Amino acid sequence: MRIVCISDTHELHRELDVPSGDLLLHAGDFTFLSRRKSQIYDFNEWLGELPHRYKIVIPGNHEFAVEADPNLRHAITNAVLLIDQGINIAKVKVWGSPVTPLFGVAFGRSNPADRRKHWARIPRSVDILLTHGPPHGILDTPPDSEVHEGCPELREAVMRIKPRLHVFGHVHGAYGIFRNQPTIFANAALFSATGDLDRTPIVLDLDFG
Repeated sequence: MRIVCISDTHELHRELDVPSGDLLLHAGDFTFLSRRKSQIYDFNEWLGELPHRYKIVIPGNHEFAVEADPNLRHAITNAVLLIDQGINIAKVKVWGSPVTPLFGVAFGRSNPADRRKHWARIPRSVDILLTHGPPHGILDTPPDSEVHEGCPELREAVMRIKPRLHVFGHVHGAYGIFRNQPTIFANAALFSATGDLDRTPIVLDLDFG
């Protein structure tokens, strides 16, 4: 299965050259603070123009409107929108969540005990985990910083569940891939400090057998 991973497109999705593949994963922040709800509909139209057979999207901490208005979740019709849910795609089990440790943002949970309880909901048999934020200590440090912005409780859950692939974004400067058997971690955040999409989508070929 060819998996194309993107995140943090922040309303610049139409500037993106997306490689073809079997499964497209978007790890959230497809709007810019939800300032223009019309961009949610445009994002959905753009998804419909892409050739991937399967498309899965989660919101990010910028999707205030999606959190506040459940009706807007129905605006995403050209992909599966996961909010603390799972789905089987071609016998591959995917589970997605927008939750981050931040206070005052969309889908934010600042209490560690709440997050630990939340991540306990992830099924043990997940093949692909899709979250907006990274686990603590893995592709979660911006350039020129020693601060880890990832979620410690999410890392605990990932190490317990051991998915084949964990895709996330949120920390723009930490884009890249890290392999820690048996999990491949991919920070697919494409947005840069200059306000451009200066990274390319991450493409992975995986056999789920």
